[in-house]
Amino acid sequence: GSPSQIAQWVAAGDADIGVSSEPPEPMRAIALLPCSSLQRSVITRTKHPLLKEKRLTLAKLATYPLLTLDQSFPGGAAVMHAFGKARIEPNIVLSAIDADVIKTYVELGLGVGIIASVAFDPERDRLLKCFDASHLFPVNTTRVAVRRGAYLRDFTLAFIESFAPELT
Repeated sequence: GSPSQIAQWVAAGDADIGVSSEPPEPMRAIALLPCSSLQRSVITRTKHPLLKEKRLTLAKLATYPLLTLDQSFPGGAAVMHAFGKARIEPNIVLSAIDADVIKTYVELGLGVGIIASVAFDPERDRLLKCFDASHLFPVNTTRVAVRRGAYLRDFTLAFIESFAPELT
């Protein structure tokens, strides 16, 4: 689900925990514990002309059809915010809710993708090339959401500790 949906499910008790970026609207019923930072990467097909560029810029990206997360997700909103702040109009041809969808359509030649860096796996994504784009887009923080006052069972705590060992 989207960060808003996940927060609502946790607040209502429909989910014990949620893992997502921060929902756009704060909710008093849940605690959001930061656990990791998400950087952005740009992905292309293996012989894309963008691979010849020495430094990736927003202006250069805007010359290609782009695939990114939907703006209802913080990652998609961060991408659009970066272009807006630079007063550059991107050519968004696909907004998705999943990085695998973006990667699939980049493989098919629809355009250049912008995804969370952790979503790229060099072994699995052999038909794609990945560029670090952390200098272009702001970092998003992944958070673990728990309902305030709820009893967390041992298996729930074990999952949180395996996912985010810095949280105790």
